[in-house]
Amino acid sequence: MAMTIPPLDWDWWTRAAEYQGELIMPRGALGRLLELGRQLCAAQRTLACRAEPAAVLVLAADHGIAAEGVSAYPQEVTAQMVVNYLQGTAAVNVLARRLGMRVVVADLGMKTPVSAHHPDYVPDLAVARGTANFLHGPAMTPAEVAAALAAGRRIVAERLSDVRVLALGEMGIGNTTSAAALAAALTGQPAEAVTGRGTGLDDAGYRHKLHVVTQAVQRHGLSPATPPLSVLAAVGGLEIAGLVGAAIEAAARQMLVVLDGFISSVAGLLAVRLEPALAGYLVAGHRSREPGHAVVLEALKLRPLLELDMSLGEGSGAVLAVHLIQSAADVMTRMATFDAAGVSRRLDSAPRRERADQIRSD
Repeated sequence: MAMTIPPLDWDWWTRAAEYQGELIMPRGALGRLLELGRQLCAAQRTLACRAEPAAVLVLAADHGIAAEGVSAYPQEVTAQMVVNYLQGTAAVNVLARRLGMRVVVADLGMKTPVSAHHPDYVPDLAVARGTANFLHGPAMTPAEVAAALAAGRRIVAERLSDVRVLALGEMGIGNTTSAAALAAALTGQPAEAVTGRGTGLDDAGYRHKLHVVTQAVQRHGLSPATPPLSVLAAVGGLEIAGLVGAAIEAAARQMLVVLDGFISSVAGLLAVRLEPALAGYLVAGHRSREPGHAVVLEALKLRPLLELDMSLGEGSGAVLAVHLIQSAADVMTRMATFDAAGVSRRLDSAPRRERADQIRSD
């Protein structure tokens, strides 16, 4: 990957921590909000950090593996849900509207194209009309993987360049099966550890899905030693590859990238395997009910902000977490210091090396 992501600036992380010690509260009293604030400052290299504007990117594509009956829903639902995103009636729209977030939707490879004119719809970047059935061969060619990665990067560069926090979402019937196969290959865990019921499979459907994932990993000879782009080509999805590209482009532009559920977190893990410095820009929005999600978050060494037993996808959990990130930025930029507020410090407080107003002005 040609693009190089700058690592988080740990000097700014330290300066942010020192400044937080000046705020009118017991040291560390806001817990993980303070950690999010330090992450923002280290990413943006300033104490005047911003978490707005924020947006959610929903990439849609279909999967050839759906022909194996691994989903409780028919493949037409992918395009039908995209229509609902554009109409503003899906869960991600409802949740994003509360925060004033744009919902940008792109077709990376739907079987049935959606013809619509909408300022936040990208219909012309589809790489193929779905992936191939990865039980019978690779899901994608290397050229398709490269094109999907480039498409994700292009959307961020051309449509979302002013965004400071980007939430990642997806839609694609069959994509939890793809994500399970990817997670098994990337982590070395068996199918049972990373495969869930997806859209609500019954017991027989779940056992069949486990078999499909196991067979796919074995057929392609996948393991944690397999190059990540080869894993992606073997059992991945066009929208997953697009999310990898979007995450890389966003981090290169010093945005925080908020992972949603299982599928976007697998994309995050692939992105980190390609660009290790990207890890510092990731935030786990929540932990879903999919068992593989916890496995992938552990591989990423990320602790989720929320745990609400959600399993919808489409960026819904990531959007909820954006509010916390924006609150962390508000604490850094709007909360008073002890000196400014005339509040007495703890009697055992150590003297500061620098005045807080001097630090903030940098």
